[in-house]
Amino acid sequence: MTIQAVMFDFSGTLFRLEQNETWLSDVTDHDGDPLDVEAQAEMMRRMTAPVTLTVDLDDEHWHAWENRDLDPAMHNKVYMEVLRQSGVARVEQAKALYDRLIDPSEWTPYPDTEQALKTLAGKGVRIGVLSNIAFDIRPAFSERGLDEYVDEFVLSFEVGAIKPDPAIFRNLLDRLGTAPEQTLMVGDSDEADGGARALGCPFALVDPLPTSERGDGLLTALREHSVL
Repeated sequence: MTIQAVMFDFSGTLFRLEQNETWLSDVTDHDGDPLDVEAQAEMMRRMTAPVTLTVDLDDEHWHAWENRDLDPAMHNKVYMEVLRQSGVARVEQAKALYDRLIDPSEWTPYPDTEQALKTLAGKGVRIGVLSNIAFDIRPAFSERGLDEYVDEFVLSFEVGAIKPDPAIFRNLLDRLGTAPEQTLMVGDSDEADGGARALGCPFALVDPLPTSERGDGLLTALREHSVL
């Protein structure tokens, strides 16, 4: 059946949060020593991993983790704790890093994001962005002129549901006005984004590599599903 719409995940799919070398230049661990390269990379992974958690949380922070993409306050609470456990000694340092995480202008689009969106829009394919997230990502698109290609945004903290809950996919399908079997879901998490298959949507998995290492992952996925 012909694909009439594509739903895209945000983080690791269309955009990626990539560390600027200045972000951690002044960050020190609990002994006052600068973080080494390995520690910096692990911290970035912990800040952006969609489903994996590698720190131990008490019940209060575990509850915040499970609900972080439904409530901005819980998102802030748990990520400040994750940063603390990751070796960021001072609260002001953790806050500065957290502010980077939730600043849409800090996120980098993949090299083929614009081409993929523009080409789909030009073919009349409806486009939706569906994200488990606790802040508004629309400015990441509007600042780069990409918003004109997106028909609908569905963000978990705005609609009260998170992937892989079928309700969040259904929300976007209803807004796009397309049937599940005619709507491709593209994302970097089989567990979260792949939940669209429960409604009958075809699913394409992309690798959340650094943007410098994944030049045409979106275009390849769309071609494999005969959308382009």
